[in-house]
Amino acid sequence: MLSKALCPSETVIRVERYPATSRLLHWLVAALVLITWPLGFFIQFTKKEVSLDFYLIHESFGFLVLWLMLLRVGNRLMARPPQPQGPAIERLAASTVHGLLYVFLIVMPVSGFLATNAHGFPLVWFGLVPVWSPLDKAPDIAWSLSAIHAWSAWILLLLFALHIGAVLLHHVIKRDNTLYRIV
Repeated sequence: MLSKALCPSETVIRVERYPATSRLLHWLVAALVLITWPLGFFIQFTKKEVSLDFYLIHESFGFLVLWLMLLRVGNRLMARPPQPQGPAIERLAASTVHGLLYVFLIVMPVSGFLATNAHGFPLVWFGLVPVWSPLDKAPDIAWSLSAIHAWSAWILLLLFALHIGAVLLHHVIKRDNTLYRIV
């Protein structure tokens, strides 16, 4: 008797995925960064009458990114990620880029928050909740904090490009299951 062979479309592939909390936090942060980063960049092109509204939204989303990233760090320490796959050089590149993404997704909102306070604009989160700051107006360090924030933004953009490049490499060229681990 002949056995019925499964065609590739009928084959079930099991993929070891990240825990649900890790996946949810990953995509929440990604969505917020995709809103916050361009918003921060385009503030310089807005009319003065509306730029403070754009700053408020940018800063409020950035502050939310900070707290979500702190949750991600805690989640990363508690939730077991899937086993790394691929050659050693790819695993090293992935862990380096991911680690730097974590660092700059914390450095960037912290430096932005401190910079705005040092410039004399304390954060009122989404116009509703005043947020305490360790800094009052401090013009002597405000520009340094702003520079850290700006450089962090460009470094983050580069890391994001590397991350997306790796996603495309794995999903389009290698056609492996890497992307399915985080969706």
